[in-house]
Amino acid sequence: MDLKIRKILMGVTLFVLLFGATACGKNEESNGDGKSGKLTIGYVNVMDDAPAMLAEDAGLYEKHGLDVELKLFGSGTDLIKGIVNGELDAGVLGATNAVSWAAKGADLKIVGGAQMGYHSILARKDSGINSVSDLKGKNFASQKQGSTADIVLNGVTFKEAGLKRSDVNMNYVTPTVAIQSLQSGKVDAAFLFEPYDRIARLQGNLDEIYEIGEVWPFPCMVVITSGDKVKNHQDTIYKVLDAQKEAIEMLENDPGKAAEYIYPRFAEGETFESSDGEVASVDVIQEAIEAQTFNWKLTPENVDQIQKVTDLMVEQNILDSKFNVKDIIDLSWQKEKK
Repeated sequence: MDLKIRKILMGVTLFVLLFGATACGKNEESNGDGKSGKLTIGYVNVMDDAPAMLAEDAGLYEKHGLDVELKLFGSGTDLIKGIVNGELDAGVLGATNAVSWAAKGADLKIVGGAQMGYHSILARKDSGINSVSDLKGKNFASQKQGSTADIVLNGVTFKEAGLKRSDVNMNYVTPTVAIQSLQSGKVDAAFLFEPYDRIARLQGNLDEIYEIGEVWPFPCMVVITSGDKVKNHQDTIYKVLDAQKEAIEMLENDPGKAAEYIYPRFAEGETFESSDGEVASVDVIQEAIEAQTFNWKLTPENVDQIQKVTDLMVEQNILDSKFNVKDIIDLSWQKEKK
């Protein structure tokens, strides 16, 4: 692997491991000073979760009277377990995680929006892949089987291209490993989210052949908490949503300012090495922000789209039977913002 790219990936991996090792905390209901008690909010270190990261780094949680600790998780699957078992007060993650557990009886609520789905397929220029249908028989890196991205990849992207999962040589790996595999030629293409899409492109020799947000936009990331928190600590949950709303407005309206706050979460230093030389880390992260759509609202159309993804879960035998997502959606905070 190219030494420069290896340094980039080592930096990203080191950051994730470091924060994953040091994140800890205990929930408290009150600290006696008029502010809400300490809250623990889960997140995954991807651009999809930027509203939670920016709310912390820009001091927005504190501005809204909250004492918040962010806790890093390796996947939404692990994060949702933290909410179910009471380790976390809330989290930003894929809606399918809430659906999977709620269908088993877990007390969960989707209370706000965060980010519309962005996932690109990057293919090596020498792979002969110019469209999704060209992936047949090729080596392809993607995320964890059964994740929101994987459900949409199989139920929408592959289906529209006339492919089945078995037509493609699937490699289920982390984004960092996916980038390494592209660089080494172990895989011909990869399904990536931000900022790993931008980081992968720094090496050159890659073409984007598909982006799900352009073809089938859907609310990928949402804010999830427990029904108990909504019922008994509504004011606190509303403050969390207020802070993340303000973060989302910065991400959408002033991505350069937002990037200044959060780029250290994704970069080891001030620059990334690319095939054309050094690139400012903050510029790479700003591009990653601008490539996406963040939205704190969930419209009726968004709810219908979450239902469609949920129906795909039944088709793919992830759920045993049809599940009505409206049963776990609480938009009371959003209605107050109108």
